[in-house]
Amino acid sequence: MTAAIQRQHPSDLGANHGLAPAGPSASSHLSIAARHRKQLGTFAVSIPFFAYTACFPLAPTVIVIVGAFRTSRGGFTIANFSKLFEANTLSAFATSLLVSALSALIGAVVGAAAAYALTIGAKPNGTLRRIVSAVSSVLAQFGGVMLAFAFIATIGINGVCTMLIRQLTGQTVNPNWLSTLPGLITIYCYFQIPLMIIIFLPAVDSIRPQWREATENLGGTTWQYWTRVAGPILTPRFISALLLLFANAFSAYATAAALFSQRSILVPLMIQGAMRNEMDPNQQGFAQVLAFAMIIVVALVMVLSHAVEKRAGRWQ
Repeated sequence: MTAAIQRQHPSDLGANHGLAPAGPSASSHLSIAARHRKQLGTFAVSIPFFAYTACFPLAPTVIVIVGAFRTSRGGFTIANFSKLFEANTLSAFATSLLVSALSALIGAVVGAAAAYALTIGAKPNGTLRRIVSAVSSVLAQFGGVMLAFAFIATIGINGVCTMLIRQLTGQTVNPNWLSTLPGLITIYCYFQIPLMIIIFLPAVDSIRPQWREATENLGGTTWQYWTRVAGPILTPRFISALLLLFANAFSAYATAAALFSQRSILVPLMIQGAMRNEMDPNQQGFAQVLAFAMIIVVALVMVLSHAVEKRAGRWQ
């Protein structure tokens, strides 16, 4: 019996007496401490991002929402919303929605076609693709007063192309064309199309050439390939990009302000007019109501875009 006890392993003795080795417990405590340090490090790195979000996107939104329910003396009111349903306000919203929808649709269709042509006609790391991507990145951010001035200097009353057409053909381009809705939509497409190329190009890259070859080997046609293979994959991403372009055009301000300086045909221009009105102090609250309504529209568009992306991920 003594020999049997001597042959027993020390760990078995510890298990018989209900004792656990000290090593694993110490290592688990060290791993927990390391995990906490990693979490604290991640939180510390994220602080600048949350600070930026709180200062710039979140704080102005809260100020607008609170200001929409305040009087010029700081009291609570809902009278600021009374002008929201007037004819000129509804007309401005309808015009903004129309310009945003048409420019987004044109930009999405042309940009998607350009992205697809770039995918099949250029190498993934080729010079042409890099040039187009770089130019699109620049043009997608080229807006505001500079874009309006570029169009005025090109096809305005005394623009370069206007003078050239007049000398060559004797025809005079309508000088007020840029200050119309078709002219504004055309100018918006100048930055909508490059933005669509940037957004939609990764989605087109996700389509594998082997899928089309497999469809053809199974006897499928081009129509069947686009409607049953590539279409269901690209459609949710196209709709999401279309909604993003809509929100981008709906919130654009400086380009329209440079072209329509005396007319408030869009909601951002109506906000500008209300903010500059010094005769009626209640116009400040009305401007914040308009901004609040724009926030609601953009938020609904973003929620719809997220729902489309989420459903697309569930399908795949």
